[in-house]
Amino acid sequence: MSERIAVVGIGATQFRTITPDVSYKELMFDAAVRAYADAGINPRTEVDTFVTCAEDYIEGTSIFDEYVPDQLGAALRQMHTITGDGLHGIATAVMQLRTGRFGTAVVEAHSKASNMLTPDGIAACAQDPVTVRPLCLNSNFIAGLEMNRFCAENGITRDQCSAVAVKNRSNALVNPIAGQAAGLSLDDFKYAKPVSLPLTDLDIAQPVDGAIVIVLATESKAKELRGKPVWLTGAGWCNGSPNLETRDWSAPEYVTKAAKMAYGQAGVTDPRHYFDFAEVDDTYTYKELQHLVALGLASPCDVGLNTEQGKTARNGKRPVNVSGGALGMGYMYEASGLARFYCAVQQLRGEAGAMQLPKAKTAIVQAWRGVPTASTAVITLAA
Repeated sequence: MSERIAVVGIGATQFRTITPDVSYKELMFDAAVRAYADAGINPRTEVDTFVTCAEDYIEGTSIFDEYVPDQLGAALRQMHTITGDGLHGIATAVMQLRTGRFGTAVVEAHSKASNMLTPDGIAACAQDPVTVRPLCLNSNFIAGLEMNRFCAENGITRDQCSAVAVKNRSNALVNPIAGQAAGLSLDDFKYAKPVSLPLTDLDIAQPVDGAIVIVLATESKAKELRGKPVWLTGAGWCNGSPNLETRDWSAPEYVTKAAKMAYGQAGVTDPRHYFDFAEVDDTYTYKELQHLVALGLASPCDVGLNTEQGKTARNGKRPVNVSGGALGMGYMYEASGLARFYCAVQQLRGEAGAMQLPKAKTAIVQAWRGVPTASTAVITLAA
């Protein structure tokens, strides 16, 4: 329990809109090989426990956890799958390591979105309550309603939301694994396809395929390895009500609760001035702004203005989603949070290439599982 937890290996495939040449197993294998090489370990003998993050509905296979051990080198080993974002997997691995029973853990998440024939149908199933008659609402319609309320209550303008997509997709232009990089301008939003106003298609992160594998280790084990450890200082999570009817729509309190949990472990009392950069969920443009407020990284009155004035840009005072986020890298379902985590570790190691920030010693990474969930995880990291 007393040992610190380190990230000692990371691996990821390139994120692409379609991958007809590879299966999800091959994506996982590719990312795993890179992570194990980065950590300098043999998964068959030097990993004590494996965690994968996947949802049967999204994968199209019942009891999906039966199909993941081989490509990770985890056959006949300690392994389990959780239905949640990759950052929930990180939190799960941290708890396992802190029991003292394990020294090394591997976390994997992936997306094979191009295999999904009816993604809207899958999302509709997530809104199928047991005791409440289904509304049969499209998830993007619900997001449009929430965006409208968030912007109206906090004085956020249409251009300030658009500036999030312009920033993140531009950031992704120098991220070699990003799958949705683009050079946008605010004028592009004048001609964007309406989805659920004020939400347009340019406000929505589009799906890509890819996989990420992360290797964690206790401090004593990390010292035995050749890699440059990044320390995991806090892990928080919260799963609120999935029912739209019983949710507080004014603010994502589940994000604030998860952040409080992570900050308590990391000893963070002033998050707004503590972190050098942030990687937060931006499944929709307004979500980046909403999540920054919920995490205590900005106030409602200045969060939109900060983005509009470039303060959250790569060269700004408080960089946000330098990786490109989900808007720039692509939406990866359960792997979305782990994609941001991967890029944050690169930054803290000083290995982010053209994305590298001049100051990157502390970071916060946050994930949200999408409509209709109130499920989030928050991880704090330090070099």
